[in-house]
Amino acid sequence: MIVLDTSILSLALRRRWTGARPSSVERLEEMMRAQAALAIPGIVLQEVLSGIRVESQFSSLQTLLHGIPLLIASGGDHTLAAKIFNQCLDNGVSASHIDCLIAAQTIACHGRLWTLDRDFAAIARCSRLKFFRPA
Repeated sequence: MIVLDTSILSLALRRRWTGARPSSVERLEEMMRAQAALAIPGIVLQEVLSGIRVESQFSSLQTLLHGIPLLIASGGDHTLAAKIFNQCLDNGVSASHIDCLIAAQTIACHGRLWTLDRDFAAIARCSRLKFFRPA
């Protein structure tokens, strides 16, 4: 399963392109059309939808994202996120609680995180987080 982070969804769905779109955007669109095994952590859904003030745009984006399965954080996910956060601290890595939760949910579902956020590279050094790199 490929777990989508806020960074890739924002790039693909919240920006307007006047020229050529990045290859990662085209790849995500292909995967969505092919109904690939994708998932979105609940907190990522919240982040992507936050700040959209035009109701029609909000509804349109919400409808588009509704087709992708949602990962709801369990107590175990929150516990693992705390462990990851503590491992990061022990290794001198500054990580946010939200990023640690996204990492924990990705690890728990045996997924690979698709992100453009470099902060996750440091988290991966302190955990079993794996990444998806589009070909």
